Amino acid sequence: MSHVKIQVFIGNIIYWHGSKKSEIIVLQNGFVTVQGKSIVSIGTEFNIQCMASDFKLNIDADVEINRLTDSQILIPGLIDAHVHAPQYPNAGLGYDKALLEWLDCYTYKLESQYKDLDFARAVFDRIVRKTLDCGTTTACYFASLFSDASLILADSCINHGQRAFVGKVSMTKSPLADYVETEEECVANVIKFVNDIISRNEDLVKPIITPRFALSLNMNEMAELGRIAANSDLHIQTHVSENREEVELVRDIFNLSYAEVYDETSLLTKKTILAHGIYLTDDELKLISNRGSSIAHCPESNTCLKSGLCDVKRLHSFGVNVALGSDVSGGPLPSIIRAMRSALDVSVHLSFQNENYEPLTYREAFYLGTLGGAKALGIDDRVGSFEVGKEFDALIVDMATGSSSCDYLVPCDPLELLQKFIYLGDDRNVLKVYVSGKCVK
Repeated sequence: MSHVKIQVFIGNIIYWHGSKKSEIIVLQNGFVTVQGKSIVSIGTEFNIQCMASDFKLNIDADVEINRLTDSQILIPGLIDAHVHAPQYPNAGLGYDKALLEWLDCYTYKLESQYKDLDFARAVFDRIVRKTLDCGTTTACYFASLFSDASLILADSCINHGQRAFVGKVSMTKSPLADYVETEEECVANVIKFVNDIISRNEDLVKPIITPRFALSLNMNEMAELGRIAANSDLHIQTHVSENREEVELVRDIFNLSYAEVYDETSLLTKKTILAHGIYLTDDELKLISNRGSSIAHCPESNTCLKSGLCDVKRLHSFGVNVALGSDVSGGPLPSIIRAMRSALDVSVHLSFQNENYEPLTYREAFYLGTLGGAKALGIDDRVGSFEVGKEFDALIVDMATGSSSCDYLVPCDPLELLQKFIYLGDDRNVLKVYVSGKCVK
């Protein structure tokens, strides 16, 4: 009888347990056993002989032992719930402008270039590789308006082994005549794109319905996208209440609140993730909570484009699940490590305005970047934490690596290593990356 490869990871292990946001698990000298793509055991006392007996294995032939050093931790893979792959060449540019002017001056012009499929291939390979290097095992991508380019992004994710949701952008209103589609094209292109992704039969990469934002479509078009999502049980991603001027324009055009526009068009579902959500009213948050939709908090972008300070604790108080997004190129780097750090900064800044406000802790930021992201994307039954039966998406983080920007000078316990990673870490501290049991870095 042939055996699927067994991998055992022994050392400092940290993760959030199940759906209990209040419980972080720290296993010092613990272990995780992985068979194929799935976690088959986890605990605090590892015995190779007993494990081999349980799985009827030849130890030398079938088991790969990974022993972490004292400066290393094993954590679940990071999840980027909002990233614009075509915007990556513009990372770091245009932050002297606010959102709508930035879109007109920088973003649409760059995105219109993805008719050039060689350009698309070069950029998408680079950003998929970069996000993986930064520890992003799952990414929720806005792709291009152009279907062929969007499929190239999906294929890049497949080739590099990243778990991903890839959305062809839907947009019938644009300042550029060559970067827009008709209502008929909008519907037909999305249906074909979805079918093309599904036909690839790749478990890790799924399509996601992607209306750019309310200002880029009319109600009929958004409603049709909502029907497509419902008919095929698809995820949905879009933007909401990112910028005050944007919010006012939505109200003027539709005579509805931002969330109501999406609700009227069946775009608010349990599989919907809304980026930003800075200026949502109490009534909108109640609506979003009732529909089971999630918010992708993008603190770097909200700061760089001067959009505002999103209060994650307020979102949580309404029962809204929150994930993290890098929002490249609104944010300058496709890194959820940076997003965790920035989320903490923003929360501290909010506390300066209210002396009774308790800012987020590093533990809560870690939740947002792992299990919170998995819940937002409806994959928390598969990834986001270490539990028997889940797939093994994980990082080995080393805070003493020689190439790091962080000098590791005194011994740290596992939670101190996690703190250092969140506040000081970057891609150089991400030693190994696993997606569905496969090492992809």
